[in-house]
Order: sequence, then structure tokens, then C-alpha cells
Amino acid sequence: MRVLFCNWRDTKNPEGGGSERYVESMARGLVEQGHQVTIACASHANAPREETIEGVRFVRRGTKLDIYVRTFFALLLGRYGRVDLVVDVQNGLPFFTRLATRKPVVVLVHHVHREQWPVVYPGLVGRIGWWIESRIAPRLYRRSQYVAVSQATRLELIDLGVDRDRIAIVHNGNDPAPVVDTSRSVTPRIAVVGRLVPHKQVEHAIDAAASMRRDQPDLILDVIGTGWWEQELRAHAERSGVADRVVFHGFVSDRTKHELLAGAWLMALPSLKEGWGIVIGEAGAHSTPTVAYSTAGGTTESIDHKDSGILADSPQELTAALSSLIEDREWREFLGRGALEKSRAFTWSISQREFGTIIESCSPKR
Repeated sequence: MRVLFCNWRDTKNPEGGGSERYVESMARGLVEQGHQVTIACASHANAPREETIEGVRFVRRGTKLDIYVRTFFALLLGRYGRVDLVVDVQNGLPFFTRLATRKPVVVLVHHVHREQWPVVYPGLVGRIGWWIESRIAPRLYRRSQYVAVSQATRLELIDLGVDRDRIAIVHNGNDPAPVVDTSRSVTPRIAVVGRLVPHKQVEHAIDAAASMRRDQPDLILDVIGTGWWEQELRAHAERSGVADRVVFHGFVSDRTKHELLAGAWLMALPSLKEGWGIVIGEAGAHSTPTVAYSTAGGTTESIDHKDSGILADSPQELTAALSSLIEDREWREFLGRGALEKSRAFTWSISQREFGTIIESCSPKR
């Protein structure tokens, strides 16, 4: 079977993250199961327009905005060749593939963007985006199979009117952590990993570092990732008086990321919304526990509160939890052991098999 994934980014994209890791892992799993897989995504300077990696064909065209239009018409006009099934990755906006093909369409949703639209696109644009996601998409794909990455996302989709019987859950997996020569830092370090965009709320971690500066003068906040909001974050660190305590590492290699996670005492994930939070498992593989928001959605499943990490209900609680764990080594190491155990409970191989079963069940009858 020939499967086409429609996604706005890939992992080589500087703005790529956990959701792209998920998509490409599922694509590789389908290749291993004997399918031919193409990923259509936006172009960028870090990769050629077309290439094949581990059996997965990448076709990169356009920007992160016009990729939706380009992909729709390319599918409609048959430019991807024969396609037996489409996976429409809905990152807020769908690709409207249901209107471009008569083949089965599976909708993959990491999380619903209700809270993010007004933050990223204030005003009319955000309202239109949310209207498309919440009203148009559920009707357009009313006969399609959905895949959610967590029970939290599944419940959000049900709230939007998607039939609960058409929503399967396939969790994120965790790769075995690479062996690194990094030891835990002798002075406190907190890591933040992700795209530098407003809804990731890295400001909350900076505020926490500022609050702890008097009691923890050696504390370093490692910000790992890049994005268009970086200058705003640098300015915020300057205004908060911790510009010398916040290190912006930018886009780093996977090995460097793991070295930083292995050296960190804690990871902070102050994101407004997460479908799962793949970085939680990456940190956990180094026995580094995470403090995140309980309201973020998928974090309530990727973190066992007070067993593998801490779920906070507010910025004040996030700061208090980070401060408490910095000061209490025994409590921190207990959570680190839980985080390591939790990270081993989810594997990509299991998720790939589950995803493949769903794809096979949706494939056209021959």
C-alpha cells in the first residue's frame, strides 16, 4: 500500500519537534511493514526538496503556510503518484485532503489548539483558525478514522463532535537514550527543550530562575531549541535580571541535547498545551524528572504526578516545585528513578505496530 503523510514540517526543519518525530517514526514503521511511504512537508534550507531516508520518501515544497495549498493541489492532481491512503496530520489546520482524494483518509491529531490560537494569532486570524479546527474539520472528516496520541487529546476531539468510536490512541514512544559521557552537573541546572514560540511559555521557566536566584546563585537555565520568539525571550531574561543565568543553546544535535538533559537536575515544561510531551521521556531516560502543567493535557499521562515528575496548576506552583526539588536531592532522585522507569514503558516499536494495524484496517478493499 502507498501511504502519503501530509505534515507541515519534518525533523530536519529548525522548527521541528516531537510531533515530527512521531510522524516519521510511524512512517518508518509502515515501511518496515512493507508499505511505500511519502511525507509531504514544507521546504527549508536544511534539506533538499526530495530525498529518501530509511525508506521514507520526503517531498518538500513551499512554506509552513502555503504547504497546505500546495499539498492539496499536488494530491488532487496526482503529483505524488499513486496514493492508496492519506494520513492528514492536523496541527491546528487540516490539509482538506478529504476533498482532494477518494481514498481513505486517517486524521492524526497531537492535540487540540483551543488555547493556542489566541496566543499565536491574536484577533481575527486566530478566531478563523479555531473555527476551522473546531467546526469545519470535524464535519469534513466525519467518516474518517482519527488517531490521537493521548486520552486527553481523544477527549478533546470528542468535545468537538468527533465520534468516539472513530478515535484510536497510539502513544508516543521513547528511543533508548544514547550513551553520553556527561555526568550530572555539580551545580543546579534546569533544562527547557522545545521550539521557542509563545505557547511554549518559556518565560515561566525564566521567571522561576529569577525567583530562585537569591537562594540558588549558581543556577543555570539551559534553553534548548530555536524559534521566532527567541529575541523576546532574551529580552525577558534581561528584564528579569537573569540574562547571565539563561543559556540559549539554539538548535543542537540530538547527542548534544541528550548531554544537556543528562547533566540537568530537572527539566521544566511550562508549555500551554502538549499532546504528550516526547521530551519528558527523553529527559526521563537520563533519570531527569520533569515539572510541567497539569492543564497542558497529555502531560497528565506522560508524567505520573509525584512519582515520575510534578504536575503544577499555576506558574507559582511550577516555581515552587522547581525550587523544592532543587533543594531536596532525595526527593529529586526519587522522581528521577520514577522518570527512568516511566520512559521505558513506551516504545516506538509497539506504537508502530498499533499504528500499522489501524492503517491496515482503513486500507481500501482489494
